[in-house]
Amino acid sequence: MILREMIEADLDAVLRIEREVHGHPWTLGNFSDALRSRYQCKVFESAGVMMGYAVMLLAVDEAELLDIAIDKAHQRKGIGRKLLEAMLSLARHESMRRMVLEVRASNQPAIALYRASGFEQIGLRRDYYPAANGREDAILMGKGL
Repeated sequence: MILREMIEADLDAVLRIEREVHGHPWTLGNFSDALRSRYQCKVFESAGVMMGYAVMLLAVDEAELLDIAIDKAHQRKGIGRKLLEAMLSLARHESMRRMVLEVRASNQPAIALYRASGFEQIGLRRDYYPAANGREDAILMGKGL
């Protein structure tokens, strides 16, 4: 598996995965803006097949993981953990001191992955995410690098 830069030509595949795994997915505009803004936009692939992707913002000494997703066909195989570790390594390489992220309170598999990777809850944003029946809390998590 390799981690490489996301490019415009990847966006159809990225959007397919995004829509498949997120109830309220990012739009093409969100990803295009992230690419234009020079966020760390990465694709994780094997033999030319996109397994997942991640988008991370680097600001001063803090990395914020904005989006991460693994294609449903490749979930539960440790690929999400490998992609998260690759993004943590990239943040360390860029001299970041901490990584933060937000996760839906209902996304227990993701929360378990983040906890197993050393993240701790550092805050709560009430009614942050749109949800099928109104709004949902976001758990803010962080990890020192």
